[in-house]
Amino acid sequence: MRGERWATSEHYFQAQKFVDAKDRDAVRRAKTPMIAARLGRDRSRKLRRDWESVKVSIMRDAVEAKFSQHDELRALLLATGDAKLVEHTENDDYWGDGGDGSGKNMLGRVLMDVRAKLAGGP
Repeated sequence: MRGERWATSEHYFQAQKFVDAKDRDAVRRAKTPMIAARLGRDRSRKLRRDWESVKVSIMRDAVEAKFSQHDELRALLLATGDAKLVEHTENDDYWGDGGDGSGKNMLGRVLMDVRAKLAGGP
């Protein structure tokens, strides 16, 4: 994506937070997704001004690339049919369900949108 090879969708997503190409590249080169996430939370790096308004579309791009490029993962996602997908975690009430269902579950929503697209839906 963006002319670069990304080890994981986490690497790509976290790198897109930053204005500076050197910061994005540092995240891209992180040894693990956990390190990429930690770097993505580093607020000593300049966060792009529009991050809050673009983060869901960037996540959608990352998830779509992941499931489009890997046949076995696409098959697993499509096999969920029309089931509601939930990122169940008490550590995140934006991307996840907050652990008690009160969160926004944005990752689950993105996954369901990508699933519909891959299945030939709208």
